[in-house]
Amino acid sequence: MRRPLSDAGVALLVQAAMTMPFVIPRAPELEPATWTAYGVSSLGVLPLVWRQRAPVAVLLAVLAATAGYGLTVDGPGQPLPYAGLVAVYTVAALSTPVKRLATGVLVLVAVPVGVWFNTRSARELGFSLIVFVAAYAFGRLTDARRRATLVEAERAAARERARIARETHDILSHAVSLMLVQAEAGPVAVRTAPEKAEAAFEAIAATGRDAMTQLRHLLGVLRNQEEPTGDPGDEPGDDPRAPQPGVDDLPALLDRVRAGGPRVRYETAGDPRPLPAATGTTVFRIVQEALTNTVRHAGAREATVRIGYGPTEVRVRVTDDGRGARPAAPTTGHGLTGIRERAAAHGGTATAGPGPDGRGFAVDVLLPLPVEVPR
Repeated sequence: MRRPLSDAGVALLVQAAMTMPFVIPRAPELEPATWTAYGVSSLGVLPLVWRQRAPVAVLLAVLAATAGYGLTVDGPGQPLPYAGLVAVYTVAALSTPVKRLATGVLVLVAVPVGVWFNTRSARELGFSLIVFVAAYAFGRLTDARRRATLVEAERAAARERARIARETHDILSHAVSLMLVQAEAGPVAVRTAPEKAEAAFEAIAATGRDAMTQLRHLLGVLRNQEEPTGDPGDEPGDDPRAPQPGVDDLPALLDRVRAGGPRVRYETAGDPRPLPAATGTTVFRIVQEALTNTVRHAGAREATVRIGYGPTEVRVRVTDDGRGARPAAPTTGHGLTGIRERAAAHGGTATAGPGPDGRGFAVDVLLPLPVEVPR
């Protein structure tokens, strides 16, 4: 509906401009403008209503109506060929290269012929060619700008898809890894220490609820929701509009890992302070993914998470005392790839390899901070 309305608006503007010579008194030696002349001139404007749906056909109709006006009636002239300029602009902006080429040839023929039947002056010929070339050039610029906008929109969509894929991977990989470890330990605990089995099952349920909460939030972002889902199974606080996790949420994350995995120490260095929301979420996801790898692959008894605050950067270091990287693929995997992508998105760096003294595994990420960080 928007296209017909915009085309009709353009046609009305052109009609208003072409009406001016009819309402301005003519010189005494000239015949007064007639309604017939005004009606014939309007025939050259009417096709503009369909200019975006059939650009070339509209241009041909405008040229034919303009020629008919000059040959059949003695009406006032126009300062500019408004309808023709709009039609040429539209062809240049919307048509295929072949149609644009044909239009260019047509204009180069039609303009000199029109000048010949009108004033036969070189001045009018030069002026007409300049304005039509300008209309064509503006049409091409519009097309180039539109294409650039579409390309940027596609790139933005690709970046958003990659971000959502990383978020989904981190959420599910972390939750499933913890739940598997706790579930495998459950049967042993049932036989030897029933109270530990109960704690393991509670940890499984808590991990699943947390994963569902984060997935609901992610789906809410995808749907661009204005209200919570309202599903019967929603937990209190399961609001898709809730902020993404940040550094303040790390203690709860570490508690979930401790419940069924290795011991985890949490350390800070420097001057701890609030981080920008995007940076805080990245820190959380990096720690989450690094600990997920520790739980799934390292067989570690202890891990250490260290957040270092510098004047212009924040450093995240996660180490464990496990078996370390496999020689065949020391630093590969979707998780480590996601960590590197998250760091690169902030202009930072990420490295992964053997831990201190060659034991265990270490993930080290450096994220630069904006110049002004809220304190």
